[in-house]
Amino acid sequence: IWQRQPKTGLIHHSDRGSQYASKDFRRLLKAYGFKGSMSRKGNCWDNAVAESFFGSLKQERVQWRHYQTRYEAQQDVLDYISMFYNSRRLHSYPDYMNPNEYEQKLLGMKKAA
Repeated sequence: IWQRQPKTGLIHHSDRGSQYASKDFRRLLKAYGFKGSMSRKGNCWDNAVAESFFGSLKQERVQWRHYQTRYEAQQDVLDYISMFYNSRRLHSYPDYMNPNEYEQKLLGMKKAA
């Protein structure tokens, strides 16, 4: 939130996990003007993209590390996302780009329209 400063109305989609269904988390979304969205009960396809990301995170990074503190784990995951997953890791969809390249492409298309 601090880094990207998303606009009010952002949709946070999640599975039906207790942490996302909690009153505290829903209050946090509301405080920032975000809308919560949850997958349908029993439909794993609603979260295929998120599940794929967490599978990659676990297999490519977390399973090989032994963290001494929670802070160390948080920093390592943040580094993985910002320094590798979003900026260098190619994704078969869309067109073997990384997420940062794809976002820039979409923003360019939006400005041109």
